[in-house]
This record gives sequence, C-alpha cells and structure tokens, in this order.
Amino acid sequence: MKKTYSILALLIFATSLHAQSDVYFASTPSLNPDGSEVIFAYEGDLWKVATAGGTASRITAMDGNESYPRVSPDGKWIAFSSEQYGNNDIYLMPYNGGKIKQLTFNSSNDQMETWAWDSKTIYFQSNRYNSRSAYSVTVDGGTPKRLFEHYFNWPHNLAIHPDGSIYFNESWESSNQVARKRYKGAFNPEIKSYNQKTGDFEVHTNYDGKDMWATIDRKGNVYFVSDEANEQYNLYALANGNKTQLTSFNTSIKTPQVNANGGKVVFERDYQLYVYDVASKKSEKLKISIFENSTLAKTTDFNTKGNISAFDISGDEKKMAFVSRGELFVSDISGKFIRQVSTNPKERVTEVKWLKDNKTLVYTQTVKGYTNLFSIDAADLQAKEKQLTQDDQSARNLELNKEKTHGVYFSGINEVRLLDLNTLKSETIAREELWGLYNPTPRFSPDGQYIAFTVRNDFEDDVYLYHILSKKLTNYTKTGVPETSPFWGPDGKYLYFVSDRTKPSYPFGMQNGRVYRVPLSRQEEAFKSDKLNEIFEKEKKNDSSKVAVSIDFDQDWLRSLERISPNFGAQSNPVVIKSGDKTHVIYSSNHDENQRSLWVTTIEPFERNKTEKIAGTGRVGGDIITVNKTHYLLNASSISKLNLTQNKISEIETDFTFRKSLRNEFDQMYDETWAGIEENFYNETFHGADWPKLRTQYAQFLPHVKSRDELRVLLNDLLGELNSSHMGFNSGGREERTYYETQSLNLGVLFSNENPYEIAKVVSEGPADYSNKNIRKGDIITSINGMEVDSQMNREYYLAQPSVDEEITLGIKRGKESLTVKVHPSSMGALRGNLYDEWIADNQSKVDKATNEQVAYVHMKNMSTGSLENFLIEMTSEGYNREGLILDLRYNTGGNVHDEVLKFLAQKPYLQWKFREGKLTTQANFGAGAKPMVLLINEQSLSDAEMTAAGFKELGLGKIIGTETYRWIIFTSSAGLVDGSSYRLPSWGCYTMDGKNLESEGVSPDILVNMDFKDRINGRDPQLDRAIEEVMKQLKN
Repeated sequence: MKKTYSILALLIFATSLHAQSDVYFASTPSLNPDGSEVIFAYEGDLWKVATAGGTASRITAMDGNESYPRVSPDGKWIAFSSEQYGNNDIYLMPYNGGKIKQLTFNSSNDQMETWAWDSKTIYFQSNRYNSRSAYSVTVDGGTPKRLFEHYFNWPHNLAIHPDGSIYFNESWESSNQVARKRYKGAFNPEIKSYNQKTGDFEVHTNYDGKDMWATIDRKGNVYFVSDEANEQYNLYALANGNKTQLTSFNTSIKTPQVNANGGKVVFERDYQLYVYDVASKKSEKLKISIFENSTLAKTTDFNTKGNISAFDISGDEKKMAFVSRGELFVSDISGKFIRQVSTNPKERVTEVKWLKDNKTLVYTQTVKGYTNLFSIDAADLQAKEKQLTQDDQSARNLELNKEKTHGVYFSGINEVRLLDLNTLKSETIAREELWGLYNPTPRFSPDGQYIAFTVRNDFEDDVYLYHILSKKLTNYTKTGVPETSPFWGPDGKYLYFVSDRTKPSYPFGMQNGRVYRVPLSRQEEAFKSDKLNEIFEKEKKNDSSKVAVSIDFDQDWLRSLERISPNFGAQSNPVVIKSGDKTHVIYSSNHDENQRSLWVTTIEPFERNKTEKIAGTGRVGGDIITVNKTHYLLNASSISKLNLTQNKISEIETDFTFRKSLRNEFDQMYDETWAGIEENFYNETFHGADWPKLRTQYAQFLPHVKSRDELRVLLNDLLGELNSSHMGFNSGGREERTYYETQSLNLGVLFSNENPYEIAKVVSEGPADYSNKNIRKGDIITSINGMEVDSQMNREYYLAQPSVDEEITLGIKRGKESLTVKVHPSSMGALRGNLYDEWIADNQSKVDKATNEQVAYVHMKNMSTGSLENFLIEMTSEGYNREGLILDLRYNTGGNVHDEVLKFLAQKPYLQWKFREGKLTTQANFGAGAKPMVLLINEQSLSDAEMTAAGFKELGLGKIIGTETYRWIIFTSSAGLVDGSSYRLPSWGCYTMDGKNLESEGVSPDILVNMDFKDRINGRDPQLDRAIEEVMKQLKN
C-alpha cells in the first residue's frame, strides 16, 4: 500500500508540473563571466541554464519575488534583489550554491545593478533618500554608501567602466516608464557617465529619443539599448562617441547584460531570452527546458459577503439579484438561499435588472472587453443566456421605467438608447457628448413619457429631457455651470438635480454641489383650509399612482429654483421618495465634519424642511430601490434595507461561497483594459499606433501568463505602445502578499559615509530637529533601545522593524561624553519629504540673499490642493511684501490647480481707495500681475505644471526660464476591473490656443538654461541664477 501511494502521488504531481521548452516571462537575465551560463528570474525565483541551452535549475526558493541577478566578475557570487520581507533588499549567494546573505535592510526598494571589477563591491539603486539614487555595499556587509549628492540627482541603470567611470541614466523614461515606446522630448534618457575620482562628467549620446541600459565588459566595450533606428528598442554598441546598431528587431528588447569577459549579451525580447554573439553578430533565442508549475487555472474560493457591486429587487419583493466579483447571483429576499446564475465564466457581469415577470433578468456583461446587454431566465436552472446587443462599445447605466416596459441606457461615448422590454430590441434616441465614464444614471419620468439624462457641453453638465412619443430632445438647463444627476419627483411636479450655481466644474471638478429642485410647471402652495377639510371627509382611495407629467418649457426655471440640501459641504446623487404628503430627498453629503454619509431632507406642507443623517451609511453605491414601500440600497458593498422612519439601515447578509480562476479573470481584464482605452483614449488616431493590431500582438502571450506580476508586465507593455503619459495598469492580489513586512525607522538625521554611525546632519523639521533635542552633527550612535551597535554591522539592521515604533532611545557618544536621547521616529517617506523641503529652503535663502529680500521665491512640488494652499499663503505673505516673484515649477509632478494659480498671478491693480487721512490701497489686494515675475521650468515639469507654464506664456505674465517641459500632459482618470485592479484612462487632451498638443509639444522656455548632473553635485543652479538676474533687471527698469 505504501508503494502504491507513492506512485499515485507522483502521478498527481506530474499533472501540475511539466517540462516547458518555450519559456515566457523569464526576465532580468545575467551571464557568468565566460558567458557559458545565464542566470535569470522566472516564476518569482532565480534559475540557471547553459547558454547553449538545456534544462534550467532553480537556485532560490524564497518568499516574494527575486529579480535582477548579477554575477560577480570573478564568477564566485550572485547578487540579486528579493522582496522576501515586503520590499526589495539586496542579497548575496555563492554562485555554486550555499548560504544566502542579506546585505541591505531598508524598507525602501533596493534594485540590484552591477558589480565593481574587483568583485568586492555591489552597486544598487534605491528610493530611500529620494525618488531613486545610487548606492554601494561591500560583499562583507556593512552600511551602504550613497554615491552622489543632491536630492534631484537620480542615477540608475548603473554600469561600471574599467576606468572607474559610472555609466547611468537619470530619466523616468529609463526607469518607471520603460514600457512607454517612442517618447521624444527633453526628459529623454541618455547614456551618461561620471568619474568620482576625476570629477569628469560626460554625456555619450545626444539622440532625442531613448538611449538606456548601458552594460560594460572588462575591456571597456559598452552596449546599450536605443530606439533610434525603427522606434523599437534594439541593441547598440558605443565606441568613441559613435553608436553602432547591432540588432534590427521589429519588437523591442529589454535589460541587456554583457558577460564580464565580453563576447555575449543576453537580453529579453517578446518575453523570452536571447543571446547576442559579438563575434558572429547574430542573436539566438535561448532554448530552455524548465519544469514549471502553473496554478492560474485552478479555482479559488470567494464570498459574496461584503463584496456586492450591483443588485436589484424583484417586483414581487420575493427575490434579489446581485453581482459579486463579476458573477451573477439570485436569492430569496432575506439572502438566506443563494444560487449562482450560469453566465460566461470568462466574462464579467456589471449590472442587473429584474423584468416584469419576476423571472427574467436583463444584465450587462463584457464581450471581449465591451459590456453588452444579456437576458436569462433565472427560474430555469438549464437556461442559457441570450446576448441582446452586439456592440463594440460599452452599454451601461441601465434603468427601467416604472411599468418595466422600457429601459434606457448609454452606449459608447455618445449614444442614448431606448430598450423595448417586450421585444428586447434597442434604438438610439440621442447622440450627444456623454463621455464613456462618470455618467449619472438616466431617469424615466414617473409617467414614463420622458427621459432625463446628463450631457457634457463645454465640459459642463446639462440636463436634457427626451419626450418618447414625439422624439423631441431638449437641453432643459443650458447654462455654463453644471447641472447633473437628474431625478424626477414621484408626483411628477418637480425635477431634482445637483448643481454649483456660481462656479463651473471645469477644470477642477464640482467642489460644492448642492441638491436643487425646479417645478416643471408653476406650483401653487397648498391651502391650510383644504388640509383642515380633509379631517372631516371620508377616507378616499389612494389615486396617487396616476401621475401625468406636464412641463412648461417656456418658463424661466432659474427663477423657480429651490435649494434642498444644506448650503455647505458637497452633495451628490439625489434620490426622491414620496410617502403620503412627505417628500424625502436622499443624497450623499460630507457637510458633517467632512465625513461622507447619506442624508435625507424631508419636505412636508406647512412644515420647515428637516435634514437628518441616515445612520451607518458610510460607503453607499448605486441607487435606492423601492418595492412595495420598502427601500433597499447598497452600503459598504452589502445590500441593506433603509428605514426612513428611524433613519437607519439594516444589512441583509449574503454569505455564499463561489469559485473562480485567476486565469479567466486575467484574460477578461486584458480585454476590458484594451476596450476601455479604445473607447476613451483622448487621441482618435492613438498617437499613430494600430491599436487593434497591438491587441492581437500582445494577446498571443496571454496564455503564457502565470502570475499577476507577468500580467502587469504584459498589460503595461501593451499600454506603453501608445507613447502616452498618464498610462498604466495596477494590480495586487492576496496571492502576492508576503508574510513579513519591514518599516525602517527615520531618526531625522543623515549619517556619514565614512562612519555610518556618525551623524553628519540633523534634517530640518525631522524627528531630531527640536530645540530641546540634544542631537548634534558629529555625535556617534552607540546603542538603540539599549542594544549596543556593532560598528561593522549594517546600521539599517537595527532600524528595521515590522512597523514604525512610537519612540526609541538612542545612546550617543559626544567626545568623551555619553548621552541618552529619546526620539519619535517617522517613516522613510517623511524623510524624503523633509529633504525636499530643505532643497526649497536653500533656494529661498539664495534668492533672499541675492535680491536683498526684494524678490519672493515660491516653489510648488505639485499642483494639488495642498500645494495650492501653500502657494496662496506664500503669495499673500512673502509675495505681498516683495517687489518681484520667482515661481519655481521645476520637478513639479502635476495635479489640477493651474486655473487657480494663473488667476491669482494675473491679478492687476485697477482702483485705489482709502479711509480719511489714511494710505491709498490698491484693489485687487494682491496685484501679482503688475510685478516683475519669472517662471522656472525644466524637463521634469510635467502634467498640470505644463498647463500652468502654457497659460503663463499665453497670458504674458513674464519670462519663462529653464528647459522644455516633459511633454507629459493628458488629464486622466482610472477605471476599475473585476478584482479591484485598475487602469488609467488618459481621456482629455490639452492644447494651446493655436491648437498645439502639449503632450507632443511641451512648453519651451523664453530663455534656455540647462542644468546637468554635475551642476547639481557641485551645488550650482544656473537656472535659478538666471531667474534672479532677469527679475532684478526688470526691477531696475
């Protein structure tokens, strides 16, 4: 029996493990010194295979992903990155096997780069200090050393030349945007080098596209990647300042690495590994046989509880239908008895409605990425779903009329469609600018004769009314401010909607929406005498169901507008319920301590309106559904009943386990992402890319995807083909989580490179920067929380914890004196923020000194609301008291406050006034536009910073100094996918007044002043110097 069991186990094991000859998604390869073997990352581990091909052997088996293996020049060691403890650290292992040693312990991400030629020092990049910087650490351990100064020096893709020069890139386009193809602009990556001993800095390439990923052998031969020849990444050699193309692939290569002794270069192409032979000038695909274990097709358990995205209640109030993780379910009204409805397991259901027979469901489900209408008989266990529409555009926001004879929905970016629920046929009733996202639901009038929906005109929402019988479409509101989310009063007398009556929503979005109502025809107030007479009359049969909507299109609705919600906070998504004489207007609002909840304003004749909070409604999604006077809603992804008498909700528990495979979800997400971009990308020609062809090109690799990480790589490569900013696919799953996590403790100090425990600087505004804190430059840390430190040990080891401690105690040696100091540590992110602020403060000091405090200096890190507030505070204090301004938008990462910034800067005095015997004072109070000002930009000014710079130039506010901006400006949103993943949607293009696309043109300075890596190392800022010179020149004139 024992022998039989072993054979059976082996057979079972063989069904999940099989030899694979075409290995896909092997990545970040490296060669041993003589080029006979390749080390690469695959399925989260490191593998080794002969360059001639053969069976690969797994050489690591750690938690998390291992990547970027690099073999030492002497062939004895492999250094690599691993996220075993939740973030990437650097590890070291003997080439032929043995104990793995952790070299770095910081909670930032450390990416292995290269080796020193003596095989004693490892170089890596890390974001522990800034966005990314270069570090070294020895094979013996110890504390890593930072190689280059300045917060905005971002060297990465490091390679060491035999002469000691460090080759590198320093662009987003060669780091976090490598997937983006065909970028050309001021922030293009170039092959650069710096020699720390001689101080020599050199830019080796000057092509305006992408040159990156230098790799160097011990003879000094330099290889790298460029897209110059055919806009695809190919392998090049660099000699004496000349580029030589070595490969001519029509699809891109990645991450090349030459062997230390030279002669071979290994790289990725089409998710497989290739080796280029320098002597023969030929590339061959590496033939790898590998035992792989694919688990994506295996189903895993999910539960409907707290995971519902859409629902409906049947008209007989006996049944519920709901959607959970893209699957369709039906249950009894209490949620006790649940059944999964048989829909296509490879697609995603998004919305559902019950029809009049209380058996048939109409729902939206993706078909190759686009949501279409389907129906199914929920009562028939053998029923097959029926596809009702065959569209390559997405159907959404399905709404039924009261009698359930018709439905209305949006299709694509501009169609409103009417659905006949008897024939299940659709017709287009309007073509207007809807956009393919963020659509309020269209609404039938209570008598079913009209449909109200929202249209975008000049970026502002208008409410349109469509009369079904006459087919007449009317822009009912037609203003330059937003009116959105219309909802008919159940009695047919009023139309409710959300609006900001004084401020357009474009470009900042509606910030202070209020709920209003307008009478559809003139309404007379009720008579008290009639109310009294009702007491003496016999009770009449309720005839309130007969509603006839009458609309006076000639009335000036603005004069009759009535605000219903509070006059502060932001309200949205009104729903109106009638109960006798009471009208309940329910909406989402954050007017109570900025916490969003559902609120209800009750309107009753002869009573003041009463507004109350509905308890327990923190995260409400979708509509309120009323059946037989019972109200249902979706709150915190659970179906709940709403009690308007007590203003509270009660959850209906839906606890049902179902199964799905990640393989089906990944395939579906690929299609939906492609289709979402196809419908909503801002540029009709897709920047010249053949988007349908690219779908097919990348889909061929989809069956080879075995993990979420590989799906991220594939989809981001697909999206990168559009050469677009603001693009990306983001995903994370529970299967990727590591058990351990690390948080480094930031003490608020910087340490010496020579003595890693000696404090070189106290960081301003950090945990050590307090007047009563006895920590100084030159102090040496001897213990942490009572534990004596080993000066040869990596300092980060003592400061790496599962979470940030509230306080720690430091033992400090100052000369012969020993001290004990307590510190409240913070995160590494806080350190990066403090160091950025120090750079700003240094610039401020320089301007103050050079201008004798005549000129204000204001830097904006980004264009967020917080940054806008800081800008306004500085402009109304320092800017108010000084005669000129330098506005610095270098390194600005964007946002959406350009309009507010420009309006403030454009203010000029137009009147004066004074009190008797007082001083004359100008109006406007802050006349920045009348003072000399200059704007600083550079190649890292992006997104809304570019909008601000373009507006600054168009308005003639002053001179612009620096370099051309990034060319990174499309206004964007994001779309969610079935498992919580998301992809960005760059949907709104930005153009100058003469029609130039800022995404492809950027903003050029009036005065070109370059600033390079060496300038920053040596503390020079020629751009700021020129700005000071220009503004002072204007002050003198």
